[in-house]
Amino acid sequence: MSKGRRMPMGMPGGGNMNNMMKQVQKMQKQMEDMQKELEQQEVEATAGGGAVTVKVTGKKALLGVKIDPEVVDKDDVEMLEDMIVAAINEAFRKADEMMESEMKKVTGGVNIPGLL
Repeated sequence: MSKGRRMPMGMPGGGNMNNMMKQVQKMQKQMEDMQKELEQQEVEATAGGGAVTVKVTGKKALLGVKIDPEVVDKDDVEMLEDMIVAAINEAFRKADEMMESEMKKVTGGVNIPGLL
């Protein structure tokens, strides 16, 4: 056991614990508000030079898919499928980017493990 002063039981600077809890509660409320807002925001992405367009919410719910009839070729369905997948993945990437940007506003840029 080391010699010297011993810290009292509990957290050092106990008065700061209340302030920290208030900050955590405030951040939690901001995150809840942000998540509700993201549900309302929409992200759009295209593939194949605009041949396929998809729209998703900030929470990655697929809202719609538009396909240019010119690219529908019954002999090359695989290409159309690939464009749809590419457009959806790009929309999801944009939604993630938007979520990260909003999260940084709430956390002040501090990376908190488990939040994203």
